[in-house]
Amino acid sequence: MNQPDPTPCETIADHVREILRLSGEDPQREGLLKTPQRVQKAFQFLLQGYTQNPDDIVGDALFSEECNHMVVVKDIEVYSLCEHHLLPFYGKCHIGYIPRGKVYGVSKLARIVDCFARRLQLQERLTQQIASYVREKIDAQGVGVVMECHHLCMMMRGVQKQNSLMVTSAVLGSFRNSQATRNEFMELLKRG
Repeated sequence: MNQPDPTPCETIADHVREILRLSGEDPQREGLLKTPQRVQKAFQFLLQGYTQNPDDIVGDALFSEECNHMVVVKDIEVYSLCEHHLLPFYGKCHIGYIPRGKVYGVSKLARIVDCFARRLQLQERLTQQIASYVREKIDAQGVGVVMECHHLCMMMRGVQKQNSLMVTSAVLGSFRNSQATRNEFMELLKRG
């Protein structure tokens, strides 16, 4: 994991000021005077996943529980930045897993999603990272992750398709090996 430059604040603001100038704007104009600092703060928030360790986020919110039924958390909001254009993509993430003696505190799944989403991403990679982490941390029998996102790089530039939705999935363990398990997960996602 790359660590951010220890002094990114002025560097980011200075570069934003230069981008404004190169775009034909006047960075000294009243409405733009504080824009470089605002963009800097926004990037520090949007990319804070680089300074977060998912193990620290989960902490001790793993609980011993002898259950082997499917646990599903649906409709976790996800916001990330596409690494190709630095434009947002957003949507929903659905996570299902079959525990093997340990379960997550429910809010931790949403925090795991945020940790990996707050990095420059591809939706395909993000989906896989979440699934791999959820499985490995508790040695789950299986994990399924489905992500449905709108990409502003397709909506506001390029092909300009406003209603496109990208769907990715990652299935590991019993979710990959058992058609019945995978089908049960997908059926649970359809329910309102």
